Amino acid sequence: MISLTSPVETRAHHWPAGLKLGLLSLVTFGLFFFDGIIFHGLFLLFVLMLYALPGILFLKNGCKHLKILWPFAFIVLLWHLTTGEIELGLTVVFRMISAVGLANLVTMTTRLSDMIDVVHWLTRPLQKLGFNPRILELAIALVIRMTPVLVAKGKNLTLAWQARSNRRSGWRIILPFTVLALDDADHVAEALKARGGLTNQEKK
Repeated sequence: MISLTSPVETRAHHWPAGLKLGLLSLVTFGLFFFDGIIFHGLFLLFVLMLYALPGILFLKNGCKHLKILWPFAFIVLLWHLTTGEIELGLTVVFRMISAVGLANLVTMTTRLSDMIDVVHWLTRPLQKLGFNPRILELAIALVIRMTPVLVAKGKNLTLAWQARSNRRSGWRIILPFTVLALDDADHVAEALKARGGLTNQEKK
């Protein structure tokens, strides 16, 4: 399992995690109050500029993480093209890439432990209701750390299929990918069980 935090040091790395997450929430929420394609196009350029400021390596890593958005962008554009609302489709795509890009920027410049500390602080009042925030913290950490692992395994399955067939993999790798995901989940569950499981987390 790996972390998504960028090894390229930036000024944002030293900002408080709570401040970055708060600004991310406000800016993302504010994007939905503007509908103009020019505004969202310029804002997307601004986001790309933020990626470019720390250097070419940071920009490449950031864009690499955003590759997963292209299928969704294609579907949105294709749908709005068929309905004759291509401008609206571009606006939606620009807004989506900007919002996810900012979230990815926060992830790349914030340590996972710092984000978990923010979640712990936010959920502290729920302890009075009997909710243990450690379970939520663990779930968030697992999702963040396992997502790139599963993406990499999906790419490896696609490459393995392409090495054995001229046809596109498509739906054919869904079953083996599911088996791999379940196998990883089983290993993680065994590791948690060896450390006391969620019951041990609740006692802490």
